[in-house]
Amino acid sequence: MIANERNTSQSLIILSFFIIYVVWGSTYLASYFALQQVPAFRLCGIRYISASIMALSITLLLFSPKVPKIKKIYNAFIAGFVFMGLGTGGAIWALNYLDTGLTALIISAEPLVIVLMMWVVNAKRPSLQAFGGIALGIAGMALLVSQKSIVSTPNQWFGIIVIGLSMLAWGGGSIFVSKAELPENSWTSSTIQMFSGGVTTLLISVILGETGEGFATWTSKTWLSLAYLIVFGSVIAFTAFNFLLRNVSTEKVATNTYVNPIIAMFLGYQFNDELITPLSIIAAVIMLLGVFVINSNKNSQA
Repeated sequence: MIANERNTSQSLIILSFFIIYVVWGSTYLASYFALQQVPAFRLCGIRYISASIMALSITLLLFSPKVPKIKKIYNAFIAGFVFMGLGTGGAIWALNYLDTGLTALIISAEPLVIVLMMWVVNAKRPSLQAFGGIALGIAGMALLVSQKSIVSTPNQWFGIIVIGLSMLAWGGGSIFVSKAELPENSWTSSTIQMFSGGVTTLLISVILGETGEGFATWTSKTWLSLAYLIVFGSVIAFTAFNFLLRNVSTEKVATNTYVNPIIAMFLGYQFNDELITPLSIIAAVIMLLGVFVINSNKNSQA
């Protein structure tokens, strides 16, 4: 009996890693496909509000959680506004001008941004190892965007700037979450955050005057991409992520930081005819090595 339980648990761990590696790595391509008919912020709004309804249903069905205190609801709402509203919304918008693999690779440098932001917030200089990781990340990024075959137009540079702002939003959100009181039930917290992110991106969509094709004209490819983002990219992947956080070390879970951009680059090349140059591969290796150095240094964000 014990052996069967261990085998089941091990199988679930392997399946969960597969999900956060492949599913989160593939959401860039799914988002790109959906963007052909649905503008970015509207897409995010539909995705996150739909996912929040599904997450709420699961929460009520499986956990019967208590209603959190107003302060915790407020904090979760702020986290969703920053993470999904500003962060993810901006990154998805940038896909209008950038390849999915390039976008994923730039975003993989988020740990470097967080270290620098923590330096400013805590007024505590990072360790020498952290500086080494930052230097590698910057070198890899410079090598990547210096290629005229990859980044050559003003719109592409604007897209990179927007991703940079999105990464600052994620960094600020990470620091906020590390200090704020959130609902104890992770599903409740996630539901509020996704709903907040969905409302935020829909409001931004209205403010920007986004226009897209009506539901009736959406192709099956658009519907399938959106359904994939809602069910797999949000609900199922989040479930797998939380399961791993409870059953394996955080360092192992963080390996998705290295795998997601590789998956995104491969899928973009295979199914969207995106360009991968030898220099891009070298830049990716250097950047991901920098991220590894940062993540392997437990004191880098202390």
